[in-house]
Amino acid sequence: MTDWEAREPALTTHLSGAGGDIKGWVVVDSLVDGLAMGGTRMTPGVTEAEVAGLARDMTVKFTLAGLRIGGAKAGIVADGSDRETTFRTFGRTVKPLLHGGIHLGIDMGVTPADRAVFFEEAGYDPRFRPGAPDMPIDWRTYYEPLIDCTGHGVGVAAVTALEAGGRTGPARVVIQGFGAVGRAVGRFLEERGHVVVAVADVAGTLSADRLPVDELIAVTDEFGAIDRTRLPSGVTVSTESDAWLDVEADLLILAAQKHALNAENAHRLRAGLVVEGGNISSSDEARDKAAAAGVLLVPGVIANIGGAASAALAVTRVVPFELAAEARRAWVFDWVGDRVRQNTRDLLDIAGATAGNPLPELLAARREELAR
Repeated sequence: MTDWEAREPALTTHLSGAGGDIKGWVVVDSLVDGLAMGGTRMTPGVTEAEVAGLARDMTVKFTLAGLRIGGAKAGIVADGSDRETTFRTFGRTVKPLLHGGIHLGIDMGVTPADRAVFFEEAGYDPRFRPGAPDMPIDWRTYYEPLIDCTGHGVGVAAVTALEAGGRTGPARVVIQGFGAVGRAVGRFLEERGHVVVAVADVAGTLSADRLPVDELIAVTDEFGAIDRTRLPSGVTVSTESDAWLDVEADLLILAAQKHALNAENAHRLRAGLVVEGGNISSSDEARDKAAAAGVLLVPGVIANIGGAASAALAVTRVVPFELAAEARRAWVFDWVGDRVRQNTRDLLDIAGATAGNPLPELLAARREELAR
């Protein structure tokens, strides 16, 4: 472990609530030009260590992408049963951070509507920041058309890695997690001729020789739960935990919970390529086991930067806001695709030339580039 990897976060704030009770944390892993950003995660079991790990990943993502902003993350311990109260309390509590350059967005368990609530309660508007040009459009107008950008980046990473491995025909794809990222990457890969053969959500795994992605999306709610009463014909349903690992596939997309791939289940991997569409999707032990078995893994800090980069591009005012809406959206998608493609290629080049984990070498190179 390098000194940089071992360092403590720049700031850790424990949340107890302002005008209400809340349990959680905001971890600012790093600051660049006084700025940091990351999503807000809400689950019953989120921990301070998890939030710190996610914040560190944000720092790594932005460094790899060449963006001048630090990494942060928020975590709320809650089951979502009283969302309005939770996010109003959260907004009042983190108000000084939001106005002080720590931009908090959405992550697992938090929707754009929730973000709107805590922005409103904090009186926070990302359009305006001292020392920076004003954004000419409101945050929702900018960000909501980019909801599929993370899935787009994950898809680019997957296709880049498949092509680098010499694949010319359709790949059989398993998608673990069918939230916004899983749905977007499924559509992306299907449009490019690949075949989705299994999808897993919180209730289990659906499989078939070919799953129609758009038909599944039509019966999926905003949190990624698929309605079993409205499935297309010919779909096999399993409620067994981790059944998605047992489906024969070329490519596995991890787009759901932390450590979905872990030391206990990594030996069941059938796919030769794993792309992380979620945050901390694989444990360190699982990554080591996968590498020892000859499995190529593209980490989330490279593949799933789309949503974070889209927000960071706006917060740092890099986006050409003068473009019309569709052209601006295309610009952001192209920017993300280019960064993901280059980082995936460079990671694979390093992996082919040296033994061990190639990520530290790539990260060191990107840090040098940012320091110039």
